[in-house]
Amino acid sequence: MSSLDVSRGVCALVPGLQHWLENALYAVRIVDAASPRDRDDRRILLATEIGHATHRDILITIVPGAPSLLPAANGLPARVAFGMADMGFAFALIAELARPASVPAVGDNGSARLMTLAGRVARSDATVLIQGDTGTGKEGMARFLHARSGRSTHDFIAVNCAALPETMMEAMLFGHRKGSFTGAANASEGLFLAADGGTLFLDEIAELPLALQAKLLRALQEGEVLPVGATHPVPVNVRVIAACNRNLAEEVAAGRFREDLYWRLNVMPLELRPLAERRGDISAIAAAMLLRLSDMGKAGFVWPTAEAIEKLVAHGWPGNARELGNVLQRALVLRDGDRIEADDLSLGSAPPSAPAIVAPVALVTPAAPIRLRDVARHSKLEAIRLALRETDGHRAAAARKLGISERTLRYRLAEMRELAAA
Repeated sequence: MSSLDVSRGVCALVPGLQHWLENALYAVRIVDAASPRDRDDRRILLATEIGHATHRDILITIVPGAPSLLPAANGLPARVAFGMADMGFAFALIAELARPASVPAVGDNGSARLMTLAGRVARSDATVLIQGDTGTGKEGMARFLHARSGRSTHDFIAVNCAALPETMMEAMLFGHRKGSFTGAANASEGLFLAADGGTLFLDEIAELPLALQAKLLRALQEGEVLPVGATHPVPVNVRVIAACNRNLAEEVAAGRFREDLYWRLNVMPLELRPLAERRGDISAIAAAMLLRLSDMGKAGFVWPTAEAIEKLVAHGWPGNARELGNVLQRALVLRDGDRIEADDLSLGSAPPSAPAIVAPVALVTPAAPIRLRDVARHSKLEAIRLALRETDGHRAAAARKLGISERTLRYRLAEMRELAAA
């Protein structure tokens, strides 16, 4: 939890700010603006208290007109001006201006409790399993755990297991010796040894083949890896954080994931809820994203209106924070005025579920008879098209609907592209 000083004048002017900051994972201290301070302290002060401010501080003022943000520059602190209508988003923006880069945006009470738990987990060296839908911030949580751990001065290496070529997974994770397989012209240490002393984040862990899961289990149990082509294991000191967008216990029950590896990974489980279940986070994440997306040197920070924020909070967010980022980026590009209005937000919605109706295969001439394998293939591809339409193009949700892995879905989509190009 980060500490943040708030002047008594600020508390008197906007009493709700303290509560928001505490929900946003800050330890708030109420201070006099003129009181002594440590060099690294950051304070929120009134604009009239600028004489006591440093470049690290944030000055706020209430104005009757349009809100504004002037970022810190030339030794001057950041300045935020807003009226009553924009106060809710202004609180979120102030919290994100002060937030350290390694801490995810938080505004929901439940998320704050989860981050407090994660801070305690980070201080241990235990293996962590993070589960949650695609776009809920699993990698951000993993980076937070690394930054708050005793390994923060060493490397954090993230790898998406679904993106590893299946034939090269073992060599990429555990390394290989020169000449150990065709094309191995040089030796490679592998990702485990590259992360030695630090943290290795294995995203989409359920995509690992069962044979490789056994080797990962040994690496976790024994603290050593056996590179491809080697005869002696190599010691490795690495903390593993694994993540999955499917229920790993269900994968175990289905026989797609090793039970012993599941229990080895599930030492410290962290469950990330969908964005629709933590609506207090939406303003915080939107503020953090707009700070990254806005061009401060040209147009400056673009504020959303209160109506736009209400529309964002009311949306279902099947794509979670990734969808929110896309919506905000589109709004920044396509907006008509100086602010993001509710009408500037293009929010997709998944169509209502309907029975899967497979389009019939077009009749062909006798010269090209229908083959059963073609019918089956076309039926599968049509089912994929329907699932993607019903999930508004969300691949992880479509894969779950179809009962297949995202890797298999990608293969099928590649096949569809090849058919279209033929």
